[in-house]
Amino acid sequence: MKRKLIGVILMAVMVCSLAACGSKETKETKADADKSGTPVLRVAMECGYAPYNWTQSDDSNGAVPIEDSKDYAYGYDVMMAKKIADKLGCELQIVKLDWDSLIPAVQSGTVDCVIAGQSITSDRKEMVDFTEPYYYASIVTLVKSDGKYADAKGISDLAGATCTSQLGTIWYDNCLPQLKDANIQPAQESAPAMLVALESGRTDLVATDIPTAKAACVAYPDLKILDFTDTDDNYKVSDEDINIGISVKKGNTELTDKINSVLKEMTTEDFDSMMDEAISVQPLSE
Repeated sequence: MKRKLIGVILMAVMVCSLAACGSKETKETKADADKSGTPVLRVAMECGYAPYNWTQSDDSNGAVPIEDSKDYAYGYDVMMAKKIADKLGCELQIVKLDWDSLIPAVQSGTVDCVIAGQSITSDRKEMVDFTEPYYYASIVTLVKSDGKYADAKGISDLAGATCTSQLGTIWYDNCLPQLKDANIQPAQESAPAMLVALESGRTDLVATDIPTAKAACVAYPDLKILDFTDTDDNYKVSDEDINIGISVKKGNTELTDKINSVLKEMTTEDFDSMMDEAISVQPLSE
């Protein structure tokens, strides 16, 4: 009788443990948890968007293996994912996906959440749920330090510029159209591609957020950040344009609440400190 009772208790503990992380509808997560006995949190990101996330060849600085790859992922998003997984008692799995595949992966249940520097926009909120912000990123302009727009004091000084930014971002969709008579080039598929376009001289400037800009200046010292945040001649943006959140499958309030409980313990100073650390150890090229 005692053996039966102990068996029932152990089974109940395992069931509760498996429910601790991830979506109930994520078949891959269930299977992995069953094998290891530890609940799994599958987090998707590009692994190519420093300082939020990047790919490296080893586990230095606490990098995490990328699923189905010999490489590792690190950066601000990985640091945040590790903190969340640790607090929730989960094993962390990093899934590398293209930017346009991130939201569909959450919607299908292939991954539990996306931590990838996503702005909490109204359009995205129609497709997925978001946690509270895990970073607040003001929008700036990147130019060549010896270029014709290097001394601009506001966006009105950027009139007529050739410009671009990353595909599917508020930088490209909302900010660049605010530049008078701008020659807006096709959007770039990724942040690294956007920076290469600027560095190579194919474009005069790019709009991006402050962490991406700071990281870019480490990789490309000849770039300059134009930050018009404290002026009236700045990009007109809403809170949703600068609030960066973690996306979760619609209706998965259990996981959303669990992640929010971790974020609630952190301050903006914590976020900034983590981001500064990520920038300080990012690779110079990916």
